[in-house]
Amino acid sequence: MHEHEHTYGPSETGSVVLDIGGDTGALIIYAGRDQHGQEIEISRDDEPRTHSAVRERRVQDGTFHSAVYPDLPAGFYTVWWDGRTPAGTIAVTGGVIAEFVWPTSTPRGAD
Repeated sequence: MHEHEHTYGPSETGSVVLDIGGDTGALIIYAGRDQHGQEIEISRDDEPRTHSAVRERRVQDGTFHSAVYPDLPAGFYTVWWDGRTPAGTIAVTGGVIAEFVWPTSTPRGAD
């Protein structure tokens, strides 16, 4: 998890554009309301990390909180709990939206 927070308002239905197809997929990380504004980092192999803020998402059936990564090259990604501890790994496939649920308990070895 990236250390600084942002203040973002909610996103409404249809306000997120995903650029998927070919060898490009997307990732949605579902998180708790308590993580609103925090940034979750991900990385593929030994590439630099990227991050996205957890935001409130308003949809027809209610609201949820998530971080969205709209255009990722296909591959396996590490979702980072903190600067050195993985929260998990997720496969991103071209043309598909991968989904990851943020853990509700602290992984072993986390800061």
